[in-house]
Amino acid sequence: MTKPTVLILCTGNSCRSQLAEGILRAAAGDFLDVVSAGSKPAGHVHPLAIQVMGEIGIDLSTHTSKHMKEFMDRPVETVITVCGNADQACPIFPGQVNRHHWPFEDPAQAAGSDEEKLAVFRRVRNEIRRTFTAYADGRRDQLKAAGERKEHP
Repeated sequence: MTKPTVLILCTGNSCRSQLAEGILRAAAGDFLDVVSAGSKPAGHVHPLAIQVMGEIGIDLSTHTSKHMKEFMDRPVETVITVCGNADQACPIFPGQVNRHHWPFEDPAQAAGSDEEKLAVFRRVRNEIRRTFTAYADGRRDQLKAAGERKEHP
C-alpha cells in the first residue's frame, strides 16, 4: 500500500519545515511519506536546526532545502504550512485533500549570543515536536479506527 504524502512548507526550507519533517517522519514515517520544501529555498539546512535535532536523536545532516515545485507532479495528500509566507505562496498540489496552517516563529531570525540563538531553536523545536507528535498520534488513531471498521463493519 502506498503511503500518503504529507508536504511541509515554509519559505526557506532551512529551519521550521526541516524540523517538522524530521519530527513527523520519526513519529509517523511508518505510515506517512513525509517531505518538506520551501517557496524560496535557502540552499542549505541551518546548522543550528541540525544541531538541535541531533540533541533529540534525529539526523538532518543529509537533508537539503528543496523548492516546492519539485512536488507539483506527484500526489500530495496533505500540505502543512509552518510560516505565513509559505501559506500565501502555497499552490494546490495534485491529489491534495487536506491543508493546515500551523505557524511557528522563525528561529533563524533570533538575535543575541550563540547560546541565546540556540535557546530559540530549542524552544521552536519543542513547539513543533508537540504539534507534529499530536498530529501523528491523531493520524495513527484514524488509521486504527479505519482498520477496525473494515474488520467489524
